[in-house]
Amino acid sequence: MPSYFQYKTKQLPFTLHYDGVEGPRPSSSDDGDEARLVCGFLGCDVRPFNPLIATLPRLLHLKTSEYHSWTAEFMRQAVAESQNKRPGGEAMLERMSEMMFVDAVRRYIELLPEESRGWLAGLRDRFVGRALALMHDAPATQWTVDELGRRVGLSRSALHERFAEMIGQPPMQYLTNWRMQVAATLLRDTNATVASVAQDVGYDSEAAFARAFKRLAGKPPGAWRRQSVHRVQAEPHSSATSNPRGH
Repeated sequence: MPSYFQYKTKQLPFTLHYDGVEGPRPSSSDDGDEARLVCGFLGCDVRPFNPLIATLPRLLHLKTSEYHSWTAEFMRQAVAESQNKRPGGEAMLERMSEMMFVDAVRRYIELLPEESRGWLAGLRDRFVGRALALMHDAPATQWTVDELGRRVGLSRSALHERFAEMIGQPPMQYLTNWRMQVAATLLRDTNATVASVAQDVGYDSEAAFARAFKRLAGKPPGAWRRQSVHRVQAEPHSSATSNPRGH
């Protein structure tokens, strides 16, 4: 997951539409104060299957607190790394941006109401979360709803109903989608053959795997691999945007 940060001093227009309560306007004594926006980018594939991105809102507004003051330090360090161009700076920016993103998602999950539905809410559910973990850890296993139910402590029908209500799709459909996501990563990041990738995600038949992959990804495995490798090779170097703007 590449991250892009670039320091810029040019003041660019910035438009944000946020359905929240507008805070107090600065008084005339604050006219000389300066606000700084630090912008970053985390790239990821939405297809063939990305339940995290699909369940996140378009905008996360997370307030700072004494427990998360480290994120402000990270942002300042990101700007410094972007400006100074020191050896290893791009690796630092990539890891720092990933850590800030994980922390933001984690804080968002903690704020979700108990009655929430969706993939993130499913992760914290005692039964659904365990079923998800089992499929994520061993996607090649020939899981059945019966076996998943036995492992998490629910009957087949109860797990099927709870999983579908929480995640929005039955367990076996989710497993197929997750296998295709794992396969896409293997195709992009390794030199394994399509037949080997098929076995790694639980398919004995390469043809059956290719059909399932194309149905979800829109392309056969070989074409997906060529496109993904070409896109990675064409990606720009990592870059953080710090844009100072006065009130």
